[in-house]
Amino acid sequence: MARIQVGDTEETVITRDEWPLDKARDALEDETIAVLGYGVQGPGQALNLRDNGFRVIIGQRMGSASWDRAVADGWVEGETLFEIGEAACRGTILQYLLSDAGQIACWDEVKAQLTPGKCLYFSHGFGVTYREQTGIIPPADVDVVLVAPKGSGLSLRRLFVQGKGVNSSYGIFQDATGRARERVISLGIGVGSAFLFETNFQREVWSDLTGERGILMGAIAGVFEAQFAVLRKNGHSPSEAFNETVEELTQSLMPLVAENGMDWMYRNCSTTAQRGALDWRHRFREAVTPLFDELYDSVKAGEEARIVIETCGRDDYRERLGEELDEMANSELWRAGRTLRELRP
Repeated sequence: MARIQVGDTEETVITRDEWPLDKARDALEDETIAVLGYGVQGPGQALNLRDNGFRVIIGQRMGSASWDRAVADGWVEGETLFEIGEAACRGTILQYLLSDAGQIACWDEVKAQLTPGKCLYFSHGFGVTYREQTGIIPPADVDVVLVAPKGSGLSLRRLFVQGKGVNSSYGIFQDATGRARERVISLGIGVGSAFLFETNFQREVWSDLTGERGILMGAIAGVFEAQFAVLRKNGHSPSEAFNETVEELTQSLMPLVAENGMDWMYRNCSTTAQRGALDWRHRFREAVTPLFDELYDSVKAGEEARIVIETCGRDDYRERLGEELDEMANSELWRAGRTLRELRP
């Protein structure tokens, strides 16, 4: 383990140097990893584990689009690809990577296969943290762990293929066997993490739900829409408004932030941009901090979980979701984006 100074806090992280892939493979050499769910995180984690030399099988509903995707990725029906219950029976480590709603729906089927000594693995703390609402209460005689890659399954796989990795958090909710720690760290290295930092299920889900609704998705989408609308209202063309709102941010500025930080990006912009950004950032921070406080309180109180469980569990949810996403896709902002992306070399 490495001790690093992050801001004013010293933290412990685990890198591939401290826990190399050979050590991870040795720790799990007698395990069968059943990846349950082949939607968002499942493909990236399963393919990375397979390529890294672990014994992996997939559990997915037959006849679904995700089943077909698994077949296309080389998983073989009856050998490495099974229905969810069958895969859960065969696995000693069950990576429960269905959606939060899917985890609730399949819990009784999966729980029936959680015999003593098995390991139940999550990449999101939702089901366990809000267990009074989800009903996901693991048996006392199994390990319950978490590895949460800080990126989409697509990014996890893409960076792995490039020889890189995303950072991941890890946590232990229950250590029934005395092996939970070596299991979870080995799995974190196996799925392709660049390094691992410690958390717990509650902190992971509170930060994750806040981030998704905030900067990572909800806030950034709302800010895009607001600035684009103001520019269009004042006579700017869709092309100009989109480029000043989205394209320059995603294609030019954010890569610089990713490389060396916000201050470095500021140092490499025009003095006019620097001055305006330095002044206006304070006003934006003051304006949105109360909204972030409200959001975090809603997450902590379980209100966001209640909304997810009630909404995503409706029979017509996928249809209604499609309508919401189509509304976004058909807005002038993102229609402009589609057109302008086609012009990239």
